[in-house]
Amino acid sequence: MTSNVQKDKLQISQAIYDLVTNEVLPGTGVEEDQFWAGMQNVLEEFAPRNKELLAKRDSIQEQIDTWHKQNKGQEFSHQEYKQFLKDINYIVDEVPDFSITTENVDPEIATIAGPQLVVPINNARFSLNAANARWGSLFDAFYGTDIIPDEGSLAKGSEYNPERGKKVIELANVFLDKALPLTTGSHSEVSAYSLTNIDGKEGHKNLQIYLNNGHIAELQNADAFVGSTEQETTSTLLFVNNGLHIEIQIDPTSVIGESSTSGIKDVIMEAALTAIQDCEDSVAAVDAEDKALVYRNWLGLMKGTLEEKFEKNGKTLSRKLNPDREYTSPTGESFSLSGRSVLLVRNVGHLMTTDSVLLNGEEVPEGILDGLMTALIYIHDIKGDSQFKNSKTNSLYIVKPKMHGPEEVRLTVDLFTAIEKAVGLPKNTMKVGIMDEERRTTVNLKACIYEARDRLIFINTGFLDRTGDEIHTSMEAGSFLPKAELKGEPWIAAYEDWNVDIGLECGLRGKAQIGKGMWAMPDLMADMLEQKIQHPLAGANCAWVPSPTAATLHAMHYHYVNVDEVQEQLASRENASLDAILTIPLTPSSYVLSREKLIEELEDNAQSMLGYVVRWIDQGVGCSKVPDTRNVGLMEDRATLRISSQIIANWLHHGLCTEAQITDAFKKMAVLVDEQNANDPFYTPMAPDFNDIAFQAALDLAIKGAEQPNGYTEPLLHHYRKVKKSA
Repeated sequence: MTSNVQKDKLQISQAIYDLVTNEVLPGTGVEEDQFWAGMQNVLEEFAPRNKELLAKRDSIQEQIDTWHKQNKGQEFSHQEYKQFLKDINYIVDEVPDFSITTENVDPEIATIAGPQLVVPINNARFSLNAANARWGSLFDAFYGTDIIPDEGSLAKGSEYNPERGKKVIELANVFLDKALPLTTGSHSEVSAYSLTNIDGKEGHKNLQIYLNNGHIAELQNADAFVGSTEQETTSTLLFVNNGLHIEIQIDPTSVIGESSTSGIKDVIMEAALTAIQDCEDSVAAVDAEDKALVYRNWLGLMKGTLEEKFEKNGKTLSRKLNPDREYTSPTGESFSLSGRSVLLVRNVGHLMTTDSVLLNGEEVPEGILDGLMTALIYIHDIKGDSQFKNSKTNSLYIVKPKMHGPEEVRLTVDLFTAIEKAVGLPKNTMKVGIMDEERRTTVNLKACIYEARDRLIFINTGFLDRTGDEIHTSMEAGSFLPKAELKGEPWIAAYEDWNVDIGLECGLRGKAQIGKGMWAMPDLMADMLEQKIQHPLAGANCAWVPSPTAATLHAMHYHYVNVDEVQEQLASRENASLDAILTIPLTPSSYVLSREKLIEELEDNAQSMLGYVVRWIDQGVGCSKVPDTRNVGLMEDRATLRISSQIIANWLHHGLCTEAQITDAFKKMAVLVDEQNANDPFYTPMAPDFNDIAFQAALDLAIKGAEQPNGYTEPLLHHYRKVKKSA
């Protein structure tokens, strides 16, 4: 039990108090007593409102459960169901047409389409990697992933493979032909990219592209060439397409450059325009010490001081924020481009409380504390304490997850106004990104956006959490289809289209991000390159990726697709069907789930849950690459956990399986998970005793899933992690 510092009605944990007093407040202009008094005022006003809205969630869920029980066995009517949802205020009255009026938004969010990284903020190395993922080597991304098969003459091996290198150059030229097409010929036929002086214009340069056949080619879009730089043996040419930059680096003397006819040694992509520093689903933060680490890393990012040293291949390496990139324009002027992604921060949602701060002896809503702390820390970016600048428009971008409907969005908007007053920020400094990942938010998305119309910078479909909520909301309606089959049901396509349709209807085009969810298989980059182009084609001007390498590859899609033009075309289509969104993906009467299929499904879900939960509980790792039963690495966080726990809970609730079958599946899969983690020196095996805290936590999440608030996994995870830490 850590000691607390008393400030009027607040009891602040020593870890948070020391962080605020010694590290955060100096340089902000905010006095200590002013901040704690402001925190108390905010908590006294908003903690009760937060509690009331959580009680309303429970009341609505109870009414939905009752309705399904009373209508069990009757033919489903969309009209009757929608009317019922309106009667209980689950679907609210429509709002008048409007367009968002958010001001002072950085172009990386408002107008330029590109990849978005999401990273656990409590891991400094990952946080820095994400912040620095604004630029990435396309050659490295091709060479190091399954884009090129790792076999035969193309195998990576232990040393550089020139044959694989030639394939990299070949693929890069195919990309350049699409993104920067020439008036004649191909980039693969270029013998030299040359800058020549323009007669009579001192300092003015012209790009000439010489082909192997002696002809001179030009760019089809002459304005695409925007700059250059000379460094030692490397000449860099800078281009822009669809708002994203591309560097062609030329050094014929380098190992790679000498194998290219034009001397290209690399193509550098402007990749992750934005990165979400996550305090929520990918983080395991259950006490004051954990929260202090979260806030300290955010402080390091805002002050530009965050640094992480680590061992790799016997060497000590260091990560810190990248500097800006300097260029000279074709007309001789110097300019720079940011070397870092614009950072957003995802605060915790409304559900959880924390003992990091107590108000009158009671835990306070964790999301409110997040808002206060991230805003106070953000003042350092406004005041220019760092050599770097995150937002050039002095805006703080907060992603708010797991809100249920417009009332909860209104709570967030009012909270931000109060926080701005408490720490002395100008009104509307704190922008909000709405995660469209709960069913009540989806069906009321326009009303949700309306509540945040002066602050909105982001809506994003989160199909993982959204699926978990779909199951829990309709738990009493019947048994759901297996997890993999849910994606093929009408509701999810309608949900994804609806998000874009409503976003465009509310004027987000050119003002805010319309985002799509994560590619969850970080090792399968060839599949991602083939499939994830569907996100910009669907009108999304950002989509989540699991790594800097994935961001570099996904950036290619935004060169192939002009998202602004796609959005212009989509704006005139008919909105997706609300009836389809409300079509519950239950097993039809003709559906037969064999015992073999049932056991296979239970084991698949149990294995993914155990693989994730064991690291969460034992090691405090909130986001893991977990190999599945087929040893395909999947990015797992609490959202994926929520789906697996809810599908098992649903089947148990409707008698498709028994507790004994679930327990047997978990025991069998615990053995597999132990084997998959055999090389982890920090891993504690679950078998053969199965009395490990992590094993019990995972089993409880499945067996007790139906009774968890909205099917969330946090309450049980936090409980068992605290038990583990105290042990």
